[in-house]
Amino acid sequence: MIVDVSPGDWEEFREIRLRALADAPDAFGMTHAAALEQTEDAWRSQLDTDDPILLVRDGGTAVAMGGAWRPPDTPGSMMIWGMWAAPEARGHGHAEALVGHLLQWAREHGITDVSLHVTKGNDAARHIYERCGFSSTGQWEPLREGSPLRIELLRRTT
Repeated sequence: MIVDVSPGDWEEFREIRLRALADAPDAFGMTHAAALEQTEDAWRSQLDTDDPILLVRDGGTAVAMGGAWRPPDTPGSMMIWGMWAAPEARGHGHAEALVGHLLQWAREHGITDVSLHVTKGNDAARHIYERCGFSSTGQWEPLREGSPLRIELLRRTT
């Protein structure tokens, strides 16, 4: 079941986000250590948005996540972020379901340009995003400051 989370869900979101950062440190701009330092207010604030932040719950437990952010300086565009599925939940279609849900949300809100980043070498994620209609832009940048890892911007029009 896909659910949109709110500030009241901060503990559940914190738990899955920390799990994601520990499991896949090369997939996110934020580090596990930085996330551990965030206060309750910071977690609540991250969820206090009009943009969707989604969890997939299986048996009452969050097993996958993903969100979107609309850059204020680029109307009609949206960036998908934070995509992750727990190892025991991979291969169940959760990532594609989350992306599909976010793309539907984009269409309903008049967003025509949707982007996301994928880390070089994360072929499994890249294949999922390509199946969902995303294409390479050839635009690369460092994963985060000081990181030798690079991420590529993928884009899709809705």
